[in-house]
Amino acid sequence: MATTDHSNQPQGHVLTDWRPEDPQFWSDRGRAIATRNLWISIPNLLLAFSVWMVWSVVVARLPAIGFDYTTGQLFWLAALPGLSGATLRIFYTFMIPIFGGRKWTTLSTASLLFPAVGIGFAVQNPETPYVLFVALALMCGFGGGNFASSMANIAYFYPKKTKGNALALNAGLGNLGVSVMQFVVPMVITASVFGAIGGEAQTLEDGSQLWIQNAGFIWVPFLAVSAIAAWFGMNDIADAKASLGDQLAILKRRHNWIMCVLYTGTFGSFIGYSAGFPLLMKTQFPEVNVLSYAFLGPLVGALSRAATGWVSDKFGGGRVTFWCFLGMIVAVWGVLQFLPQNGTAGDFWGFFACFMALFFLTGVANASTFQMIPSIMKQEIPRLMPNTDPAVRQKTIERESAAIIAFTSAIAAYGAFFIPKAYGTSISMTGAPHGALWAFLGFYVICLAITWFCYSRKGASVPC
Repeated sequence: MATTDHSNQPQGHVLTDWRPEDPQFWSDRGRAIATRNLWISIPNLLLAFSVWMVWSVVVARLPAIGFDYTTGQLFWLAALPGLSGATLRIFYTFMIPIFGGRKWTTLSTASLLFPAVGIGFAVQNPETPYVLFVALALMCGFGGGNFASSMANIAYFYPKKTKGNALALNAGLGNLGVSVMQFVVPMVITASVFGAIGGEAQTLEDGSQLWIQNAGFIWVPFLAVSAIAAWFGMNDIADAKASLGDQLAILKRRHNWIMCVLYTGTFGSFIGYSAGFPLLMKTQFPEVNVLSYAFLGPLVGALSRAATGWVSDKFGGGRVTFWCFLGMIVAVWGVLQFLPQNGTAGDFWGFFACFMALFFLTGVANASTFQMIPSIMKQEIPRLMPNTDPAVRQKTIERESAAIIAFTSAIAAYGAFFIPKAYGTSISMTGAPHGALWAFLGFYVICLAITWFCYSRKGASVPC
């Protein structure tokens, strides 16, 4: 009877034979397919982050164009996409095994057209009700949800030995969307990029003109092209199919919840600081043109994540995460020293330098925590399923690792809501953001202790 060489068969958009841990398969065709899916995934995720965080820039300009909102209302608009995105991530976590990576990436990217177009029209009318802005801010959370499904999807494509680096590239260059947005939007709102079809300019008190609507409209053509590229260029993996019940097994895994805490400390900090950084600078150092500097923080964090995935692959994610949390404690303490307090003006450049260190460390730790998850599950599943067939065990490791990566990203994304909201609450109650920053520092101390006890100390039950 003739045998079939699956590795040489054309598979179309649905990959019915996918064996990334098989060196021969990976070398012959697996690497090329995985690379193509990764490099289509990255711009889709970058645009998702751009739309998700666009309010962090827009809110700083709303008062100048006639919207009379309080500081608390502005911080709410900056925070709501984080609340929405984090909640949606919980559901997006389970979408890839149900719909497939190609289909879901296309749909989730296309959904971002709604808030992008909506913002473009809403900001042109000073009579637009606040509740509509709230709705648009919540819809921007679609972009935040995309991260969970994107990371779960890419996790299926790569073998363990290169998974950490692949996830770091997808996440790091995707996170770059925050910096791209904070760099691009301040430029495009100063010109009539779309001519007459883009709407009239808003005239400021000093006579200058802005086209705030471009903050939404600028993403529309790129979203359309990226969605089309995902539909025609990406793949669904047949073996990645799983029921919701199969995926919900991760809720019983102790390390799933531990990693939720640690990733909240890393990614939750990155995305929360990104969302709140422009408005925090504007309230604490009003003489500084914040939009000239705001993009640098997310840029540093995104690039450090993309560039340091190999560090965790080489030295161990637990060890790298431990040292990152220690550095973050020191950096937050530094920020507190340079803020205005007790009648002093503070030191902007000291404040800025400490925040750059924070962004850098969150990026490195984002990569290291995601490297830890497959390593943890590779040790845990054989312990939990000792008598299971090795092939079934391997698929369980891959499925649960991908689901935990997505689920932890969902929980951590609430940082995009809580950090800006904590700033706003602290300022409302005390007149300064110091209380919020002390709370963040305390949380990092807890994360440091958990990382040391569970993963990085000598004799840890699951060393990684």
